[in-house]
Amino acid sequence: MKYLLIIALILFVSCKKKQTIHITAKNAATGEPYPGLTYYVVTYTNINGGTKSKTVATGTLDANGEAIVTERLPKNKGRGVRVVEPENSCYNKNIQLYFSEEDGENFKAEFEFAECAYSKLIINNANCNGASDKFVLFRKNQIGSINGNFGWEHMGCAYWETNGYSDIPMGNVYFRWEVSRNGTNSIYYDTVFYAPGEYKTYEINY
Repeated sequence: MKYLLIIALILFVSCKKKQTIHITAKNAATGEPYPGLTYYVVTYTNINGGTKSKTVATGTLDANGEAIVTERLPKNKGRGVRVVEPENSCYNKNIQLYFSEEDGENFKAEFEFAECAYSKLIINNANCNGASDKFVLFRKNQIGSINGNFGWEHMGCAYWETNGYSDIPMGNVYFRWEVSRNGTNSIYYDTVFYAPGEYKTYEINY
């Protein structure tokens, strides 16, 4: 009986392969770590068209926004790592990552987040010369969805402002605007940093 138990134990351990998961989370805009975020290492199985998951390890990231987890994981089950987003998050690069035995003994699970800031924009042709004045604004976020390829165009003696504040990922916002007036074209640039939770009004008088 004793030998049967030993054999069963050997078979059980052999069905599991040890893997080390190196988890990191940082701010996508500043590169600063996110200490204290909760992480989960899970296994999952597809059953009757659904997914059944089991948490095999959990904890919080250290002062460097890191955690190292070593577990023996079943060969026949899927594997994943999840990190809970920080409060007021407006951007994430991965919330959950999946991995397998083929990823080797060491798997890097890298997460990026950024909190929201709040932006209001005002455009004012303070030196209007007439209906032929042309203004085109290009805006690009350091992170997020606004890529800077689209121009907002305003003609004549324009005054325009956004309807309240819009939430954007914290970080730099890059502005470029072109002004055509009296047959002269001018291009201007500015970079504005939005801190987490900050409400900021940016006004362009041209």
